[in-house]
Amino acid sequence: MMIWRPALLSACLLASPAQAQPGSNWPSYGLDHTEQRFSPLTQINRENVSELGLDWALDVPDAVSLNSTPLFIDGTLYFSADRGIVHAVDAETGSLIWSYDPQAWKHAPRSIAIGFNTNRGIAHWRGRIFVGTGDGRLVAIDASTGDVLWATRAFPVGERKAINGAPRAFDGKVFIGNSGAEFGTRGYVEAYDAVSGERLWRFYTVPGDPSEGFENAAMEMAAETWHGEWWKVFGGGTVWNALTYDPELKLLYVGVGNGDPWDHDLRSQGKGDNLFLCSILALKADTGEYVWHYQLNPGEQWDYKATADMILADLEIDGRQRKVLMQAPTNGFFYVLDRTTGEFLSAEKYEKATWAERIDPQTGRPVEAPGVRMKPGEKKLIYPSPFGAHNWQSMSFNPGTRLAYIPTMHMPALYSKSKKVEFRENFFVIGMDTEYPNTEPEDGTGGLLAWDPVTQRARWRVGYDAIWNGGTLTTAGGLVFHGTGSGAFHAYDAETGEALWQFDATRGITAAPITYALDGRQHIVLPVGWGGQASFGVPAMQKHGWKYKGPGIRLLSFSLNGKGVLPPAGPSLPLRPVDTGEDPIEATLADLGNGLYHRSSCAVCHGLGAVSNGAAGPDLRESAYMTNYRAFRAVVVEGTLLERSMPMFDDLTEKEVRAVFEYVRQQTRLVE
Repeated sequence: MMIWRPALLSACLLASPAQAQPGSNWPSYGLDHTEQRFSPLTQINRENVSELGLDWALDVPDAVSLNSTPLFIDGTLYFSADRGIVHAVDAETGSLIWSYDPQAWKHAPRSIAIGFNTNRGIAHWRGRIFVGTGDGRLVAIDASTGDVLWATRAFPVGERKAINGAPRAFDGKVFIGNSGAEFGTRGYVEAYDAVSGERLWRFYTVPGDPSEGFENAAMEMAAETWHGEWWKVFGGGTVWNALTYDPELKLLYVGVGNGDPWDHDLRSQGKGDNLFLCSILALKADTGEYVWHYQLNPGEQWDYKATADMILADLEIDGRQRKVLMQAPTNGFFYVLDRTTGEFLSAEKYEKATWAERIDPQTGRPVEAPGVRMKPGEKKLIYPSPFGAHNWQSMSFNPGTRLAYIPTMHMPALYSKSKKVEFRENFFVIGMDTEYPNTEPEDGTGGLLAWDPVTQRARWRVGYDAIWNGGTLTTAGGLVFHGTGSGAFHAYDAETGEALWQFDATRGITAAPITYALDGRQHIVLPVGWGGQASFGVPAMQKHGWKYKGPGIRLLSFSLNGKGVLPPAGPSLPLRPVDTGEDPIEATLADLGNGLYHRSSCAVCHGLGAVSNGAAGPDLRESAYMTNYRAFRAVVVEGTLLERSMPMFDDLTEKEVRAVFEYVRQQTRLVE
């Protein structure tokens, strides 16, 4: 790691100790159990934010991306990078204290391909830092030393899952889910003892084989909404991001993902709601017992999911004070539920959504648009795309303005049913084909939306050319902070949306900033390093030119006293395709390789169509390995680059490896 910082400030600039101030620490993913990401600190405010300056910048040279929310506890910053690598940093100086690398590649050489080479965060409880790993471990680390206290395997190697989301730790328990719905898996959420690492309970989100019995009454109830032999394709419903805890009600709220496969006909004969896909669940935190659920998309069909962060607040609705849960999930509707009972209160479109006309206020069920469930041979343009109107990037809520701040996306997908579906272990199977055309001027763009959850109306919106942007932070100083995929870090007036300050971070931003106070000074800290699901490389996410492990992946600290200037990150060089020689492309083999490349996880890191945007893997069209089949095979099959987290695809046949090689050569020659 490399660090740059200006001279330390003189003592005359320091006020009373930060530890005496409310909001001085940032000890949890969403600051506290509400997940509001609202800080009560006011030293930085709308009147003086224009004076915000850089304190220090910490380069993370081996990182691919930084997507996690940092934690700040009593003078130390903690954050995770890709591959679940955790760093501890002295917040005053920006110097590294310790690092921990779980080396997931050693434990699961093949299945690390499922994890998108990303990690969204960590948890803290009483001197312990908790991180999930791509190979399926939950690890407790000593916050002072970086030593491993315990490591528990949440699922066995080979179960076609990964952990890349942030755990939550409250009341002596650590809560964690996993990802991998498109690879043939059955989702669940778990709780572990924070001291011993012992598993306390597991709750499955979709039912299993009825002949083997059901784990609980909730699974028996859910099975009535499934048809055919769904358990043979596993069902999906992974819990890969959204977990919110209510200490008063002792409930854990769980956001459940999409179906596996996406196609409802393929998954459940086109019948049934398929509980608990795309649902919000309330479970008893101590036991995992089912309390209530609300399903956003019955019979989920379009890769919509309830995995966006869920925020708790107390709001006056129709003259009555309600304890509510709010979510802006991928399907484009903003939902407000009673978090005690699960009662549906309201939902309205916060972005363009053509899959449904509205949500019925009486039943809480969507009124789907006619013809939105296409038949074989049909194509249907639907808003939003599988990436959603809002994905996992953090929404925030300001109790003062009573507004939620949502990073939004405007992009459709042209859906059709796959002509040929092959179920194969460790392969990406969805049963739907998607294209991403631009049909409107705003397609492929993003924004920051201020949304009133009581009136269900927009207050203001800022538009961006970048579609895949960072999470948000709001403060009692009347501010909203937001970073973009193009590398701009903004501060806005929380009431009006007026732009008050901007900083060029020199690389794309996916993570959310945090704020804390140390020795009387309020700081804003931001991880910079574009990544996450942007790695899929749809056209709208290929415009920035970021390179794999390119310059500018850093942790930045700002304050009103910051006087630093960010050192240049260096240029992002244009694509330089390798010379693949004069041998003709074997078209039939390349066509086979096209399917294999996109179904065997290659595209997850290296991009659709072999066009990488640097979010998770290098652009193979620039790789010297594409000039030599033996070298390529050594990487793909024998694990030559395994220590660099390149998975080992030893389940591919010789013909299949050759086909993928031929396909990427073909794509390389298409570069103008």
